Amino acid sequence: MLTECELRSLEEDGYLLLPGLMSPDLLAALRRRIDDLFEEEGASAGSEFKQEPGARRLANLVDKGRVFEEVIVTPRVLAAVEAVLGPRFKLSSLNARSTNPHSEADQPLHADSGAIADELGYSVCNSIWMLDDFTPHNGATRMVPGSHRWRRLPDPEFYAPHPAQQLVLGRAGDVVVMNAHMWHGGTANRTSAPRRAMHAYYTRFDQPQQQYQKRLLSAEVRARLAPETRQILALDDPLNDELSATGSGKSGFMK
Repeated sequence: MLTECELRSLEEDGYLLLPGLMSPDLLAALRRRIDDLFEEEGASAGSEFKQEPGARRLANLVDKGRVFEEVIVTPRVLAAVEAVLGPRFKLSSLNARSTNPHSEADQPLHADSGAIADELGYSVCNSIWMLDDFTPHNGATRMVPGSHRWRRLPDPEFYAPHPAQQLVLGRAGDVVVMNAHMWHGGTANRTSAPRRAMHAYYTRFDQPQQQYQKRLLSAEVRARLAPETRQILALDDPLNDELSATGSGKSGFMK
């Protein structure tokens, strides 16, 4: 499903841009539902996981609308994730992040979940769903291409621009899949409008979920899920139950 050029981009650079992957209808539905959730949850938004100064966050999105069930099994995204993690992987979390207007600070460079590649290879892969345009001025993600191959983490206080960093730029409706061992972080939003994105984050089969889906999903949602969706959520996986019962909640930079 991926071309040789796309596979090479993931392998060498650590990321792949999928332009226009979201249909206009899907983009509109995601924006509408996420905006509604920010309004409904107010100051508690994101509290199932972590909250972040300078940004609004939402967590546990699979439990909060059918549209999110569609997102996590998108074939092109899953093909890219498989190219990074191998055939056995699962959703780790599905979150949204809206960078506040006139925010003052970048995120530190980090790898997701503070993960370092091991003897089995890569263990974390993220996808950024652009709900707004990503521009040089509104908080686009910065990344250091190739750093996924270094097998080490950046200094946790690395806020300064890295000499090799690039910005992930794109249009609303684009999706970027990235090897989440690659050093990356959000940048300051210097515009007067929020910059919204959704993060569908996957992990290898032998790692805990960042947000333990079996514990978070309501009985109503679990009852209606298709077998493919149950599998990607690891709802019937005893190993995931064991790993996630005590190992969930790890972030690359938020305490």
